[in-house]
Amino acid sequence: AVLLHMLSRVKRGATVLFVDTRMLFQETLAYQLELTEKFGLTDVRRVTPDPQQVRRNDVFGRLHMNDTDSCCALRKTAPLDAVLQNFDAWITGRKRHQADTRSDLKLIEQADGRIKLNPLVFWEREDIIAYFEKYDLPRHPLVHKGFRSIGCGPCTSPVAEGEDERAGRWRGSDK
Repeated sequence: AVLLHMLSRVKRGATVLFVDTRMLFQETLAYQLELTEKFGLTDVRRVTPDPQQVRRNDVFGRLHMNDTDSCCALRKTAPLDAVLQNFDAWITGRKRHQADTRSDLKLIEQADGRIKLNPLVFWEREDIIAYFEKYDLPRHPLVHKGFRSIGCGPCTSPVAEGEDERAGRWRGSDK
């Protein structure tokens, strides 16, 4: 929401890619539409997995139960990579504080021949909260139910007080 709000203040017609894995919470889909409308974004493109690939590799929609990496690759990474072929650069909302694997993120990266900008890379959780409050941004509806990092429905659970904010992602797996 922070990144989308910033974008709306600069260029409402900029292309926004929304990756819909087809396993997202209904609340996430509604929130995306709410933010699009509230911020006046005019070029939001929904990116979805290839239906033939899904039928071939996840026919019963249970791939996440035994191979989370393959499920994410099928439903998130491959569709995003395919659509990014049409762009020279892209902007992400990734932040260093989100995970140990992101602790070395750079503000500007080169990836697959494209420039990848991470404008929130140095923001801490408190900075995000302050921005939400300053601009009275709507929160994802699941935040009020204990979800602090929200992905696909089957792989996301609420986080208990004191747990890492991403503890609810792929709970019980090594991912």
